[in-house]
Amino acid sequence: MPQQPEPLVAKLLLAWYDRHHRELPWRVSPAMRGRGLRANPYHVWLSEVMLQQTTVQAVKPYFQKFLNLWPKVTDLAAANTDDVMAAWAGLGYYARARNLKKCAEAVATEHGGIFPDTEAGLRALPGIGDYTAAAVAAIAFDRQAAVMDGNVERVISRLYAISDPLPGAKPLMKSKVVAVTPAERPGDFAQGMMDLGATICTPKRPACALCPLNGECLALRDHDPERFPVKAAKKEKPVRLGAAFVAVDGQGRVLLRRRTASGLLGGMTEVPTTDWTSRKDGGTDVEHAPFRADWQPCGTVVHVFTHFELRLSVYRAHLNATANADGWWEPVETLGEQALPTVMKKAITLAIPLAFQP
Repeated sequence: MPQQPEPLVAKLLLAWYDRHHRELPWRVSPAMRGRGLRANPYHVWLSEVMLQQTTVQAVKPYFQKFLNLWPKVTDLAAANTDDVMAAWAGLGYYARARNLKKCAEAVATEHGGIFPDTEAGLRALPGIGDYTAAAVAAIAFDRQAAVMDGNVERVISRLYAISDPLPGAKPLMKSKVVAVTPAERPGDFAQGMMDLGATICTPKRPACALCPLNGECLALRDHDPERFPVKAAKKEKPVRLGAAFVAVDGQGRVLLRRRTASGLLGGMTEVPTTDWTSRKDGGTDVEHAPFRADWQPCGTVVHVFTHFELRLSVYRAHLNATANADGWWEPVETLGEQALPTVMKKAITLAIPLAFQP
């Protein structure tokens, strides 16, 4: 394979980024950086955690909500955990929210509210892995850190025509990213790679004619950019079964309870369900209800998690609020304020169609 002119790659990409960067609420533009404004480490960290396996458009309102509620990392550290989980509800991958709170607490108590400015220091914080540590180090502190997310993987695999399948190709991809990441403006370079993958070097029908790296791209030279990155065959997701029980009292309130702090959807709010997990089915009929009631079937909701598909049989019953049931009764009008994950909102909506209407 011919050697790529690494300094030229960085030069071309940064010139393109200066003209075509995305305007994002957590980002400091090149023009503002030129005036001496630096990226806020709290904003960079918060956005990067939220963006993991989540789209930019989905993250924007959540990012602004968190800043409105907790403008500084010390505010987030002092926040009530239930409030943080409720603010996160709907964004998915809820372990991120629990780790977000733990990390904020560590920054506040162990570092005086100031984020470490090195990859190693950032990696030592709860919930921060290699990617987030590199992103915060590069973008917020100008460290020459190699940042590699899905967009960067796509760009780098096409640039070098890396034919090894993912995930095994990640070390080779990382070595290439290390080689092209410049000492000057590493944060802008990382964001430029992300923007290029998101807007030009897209999974399908990439706009190669507009790409600043098209003269260096081996995949384009071979007329087959969509082949990359090469991915191993996907395993079929297992299907898990369970049941959800939506109890409503005479005032129209819904019975809710808190899930255990650890495990899938840990610490989130739910309607009573059977004991399904990612590894095993739970009960699916009224015989498995947590308490006796006149349960009426409402149908089934399907929710796809990262590693499995869940099918919940949903039942509804009218109950006396004084009935012996664990949890609390929540007015329908304030259900949206609770830390209900999407799958629970689906179950409640099936049983109470107007539950989340404004």
